[in-house]
Amino acid sequence: MAENTITEGTTNVFADLGFTDASERQTKTRLAYILNEIIKGRKLKQVEVAMALKIPQPKVSALKNYRLDGFSVERLLEFLTALNQDVEILIRPRNEDMGSGQISVFEVR
Repeated sequence: MAENTITEGTTNVFADLGFTDASERQTKTRLAYILNEIIKGRKLKQVEVAMALKIPQPKVSALKNYRLDGFSVERLLEFLTALNQDVEILIRPRNEDMGSGQISVFEVR
């Protein structure tokens, strides 16, 4: 009987799956999650979201279903501000022995 091997992943599933743009994918997914939570919390219909974000309804559907290839990080940030959210970007030095920097998305409620 074959033995099951468990491999510990990183904090980025996209990196674990070998995507070269893993950091961007993770950032976009986290931003989309926050957007979708706001939309769900406000009980907005897709037509209302489309009007608020000034995008066609099919784009709202793509956002809702995490099909994010058509959205940049900057555009997702603009959507957050359109939904009356403040966005702050914090840049700080990374510990030298930790390798290259990383992007993190946090939500404050």
